[in-house]
Amino acid sequence: MYKLVDYIISLTNLYGLVHKDKVLEIFNLQNEEKIDIEALNSIMRNSPADLAKNFVEINGDYFVHDTIIEFDEFDEQLKQRKGKPFYIPPQDELLKYKDDAYFEVSEQYKRLLSYLTENIFDGDELAAEMLCEDIQSICQFGFSIQEIIDEFNIRGVDFKSEKQFNKVIQLIVDLANNTRIWENNGHTPKEIFEKYEKPYLRPLPDKPFSLRRADIFDFQTGKKVGRNDPCPCGSGKKYKKCCLGKEDLD
Repeated sequence: MYKLVDYIISLTNLYGLVHKDKVLEIFNLQNEEKIDIEALNSIMRNSPADLAKNFVEINGDYFVHDTIIEFDEFDEQLKQRKGKPFYIPPQDELLKYKDDAYFEVSEQYKRLLSYLTENIFDGDELAAEMLCEDIQSICQFGFSIQEIIDEFNIRGVDFKSEKQFNKVIQLIVDLANNTRIWENNGHTPKEIFEKYEKPYLRPLPDKPFSLRRADIFDFQTGKKVGRNDPCPCGSGKKYKKCCLGKEDLD
């Protein structure tokens, strides 16, 4: 029972939402002691307190992270992941996701951390790591160049040159393309694009950004955002009436 609850929490944190049948499939795939669907139905009828404590809610036949419920994104999240395969890590890696703050530390994350530590924070790895963790969160839960720039401004980051700025942005784009995200059922954008050759979520463009004004790209399509397109920050407004012009650094 306790192990099954740990699986539910871990899978919800990894995927954002997960159907009870998928929980059953993955649990039985990774454990000798099998369960049947009634074990999950019982949990859904009488939700253990541990689920609520770990931000897991029940919506129909799904276990759902409460962030999705709070922002009324359940239907949209289902649409975004339709037909996409599930990333299923080994059991020891999977259960690390019981910690809501856990994320897979990729090579791209390490490269960004190393560069920021050496070139931006003069060897202060703790300050660099705090920024990297916030950037990782942005990559994981709704990539936005404007939010990245805001993080730089909040910390008073002063880039020495446009070349250095572009280098950092490129490292962040690489991180975003290799970050596991909910709408990809735990896959990274790069994995979906390269392994499965489906145009659900293309990698971000590798075009460099201007120091004065970064071209804004939609994370789901990889296309530059037009003035009359929905703003990628998620406000629901047109880009020209929202973030257009706010990305200037001077």
